[in-house]
Amino acid sequence: MKKNFVFDTNVLLTDPYAIHKFDDNNVIIPITVIEEIDKFKRDLNTIGRNAREAARLLDDFRTKGNLSKGVPLAGGGVVRVVTDLGKEPPLPFPTLGKTADSLILATALMVKKREDLPCIFVTRDINLRLRADAIGLVAENYQEQNTASSVEEIYSGWREIPTSREQIESFHADKSMDAASFDLLANQCVTLVDEANPKHTGLGRFHHSSGLLRPLLYEKEDMWGITARNREQHFAIEVLLDDSIQVVTLAGKAGTGKTLLAIAAGLRKVADEGAYSKLVVARPVMPLGKEIGFLPGEVGEKLRPWMEPIFDNLEFIMGMGGRKPHAETGYPDRAAKGKKSKPANAENVQQLIDMGILDVQALTYIRGRSMPGQFLIIDEAQNLTAHEVKTIITRAGEGTKVILTGDPYQIDNPFLDATTNGLTIVVERFKGHDIAGHMTLTKGERSALAELATNLL
Repeated sequence: MKKNFVFDTNVLLTDPYAIHKFDDNNVIIPITVIEEIDKFKRDLNTIGRNAREAARLLDDFRTKGNLSKGVPLAGGGVVRVVTDLGKEPPLPFPTLGKTADSLILATALMVKKREDLPCIFVTRDINLRLRADAIGLVAENYQEQNTASSVEEIYSGWREIPTSREQIESFHADKSMDAASFDLLANQCVTLVDEANPKHTGLGRFHHSSGLLRPLLYEKEDMWGITARNREQHFAIEVLLDDSIQVVTLAGKAGTGKTLLAIAAGLRKVADEGAYSKLVVARPVMPLGKEIGFLPGEVGEKLRPWMEPIFDNLEFIMGMGGRKPHAETGYPDRAAKGKKSKPANAENVQQLIDMGILDVQALTYIRGRSMPGQFLIIDEAQNLTAHEVKTIITRAGEGTKVILTGDPYQIDNPFLDATTNGLTIVVERFKGHDIAGHMTLTKGERSALAELATNLL
């Protein structure tokens, strides 16, 4: 049955093209929504961009008909702007006032009373959904296509498959297994578990082109002194070191090793193997808590506090491997590998930067750049919108590998949540593609204290 969907402002600010995504149903936009969109149109961020795009789309509809009467949509419905609330009181509860939210609710309630079609109020505002329900409106959250409906449904990148001891031994002996019956996605990692003895397992990755499950290629790899401490880290290293996988997403709580593994893999690929020309590590400038005001110095000095977590990881890695940059080439002294670890210091990291091997930067100025042949790591990607992630990934030139790391549970951007942030959207939309790999890390390895705090707090 055809339905009336009444939009809240945040639906268009999240996705201005939502108008086209309700099939043959009617999309109704209260005039208050257009007034609110106008307030955001000058913002120099994704919200401002979406506000401007929504206004352009509605203006385009205006040229095709009368918005107050309804303009046909390609799917069979109509888009309509409602301005008349009639002589009825805006809401059954005068105490709700005449705020923008209340006027939008009043419009939805009026549409429900006047028209025979089922009316559904669409908003991403939890409190507004509660208020809508209280006055008798059916309210739904707006969920973009190809996204998870909850953080628990986000693709993990791996799964366990119970099997027999004989099959696991055959898998190790033959270095492959026919995976046609397992319904796996490209580059999905697998733990084969012996049904009779759960401690007897086999780790593998599904190769879509051949249809085979093969043992991990990089299970025992050392990346500048960094090695896997658990099964998920083994899987993460597998997708990080395979050059055929061009987009890698690593998600997980604090202390699981997402950034550390990505940087260690980048140093190995750039400095040891020369597979990429440069390691670029970037992160959004998003504070935890209140701003500290303007910072003195040039751009590099201003960005240093924001990039400090990256430098912490770099210095830790160089200390673990005991490998300092060669005085002339800038590349690490391979003879030092395997020796007793030396104290890490900022000068070693700075030398890599000076030699052009490493570039640590903020994401502010990435638009318009072209990055061919680089190992590009985007840290804290959960604070990016889908549009910002698209801007970053489309900077990747020929031969560039992009790694996105982040924790969907720790989002500092007030306009995003665990299922609508850029990291989660990339995970869901790239899964199943041959050039993409993902791993969700759950076991903390930073310290016993960090793991306990993550679980308890």
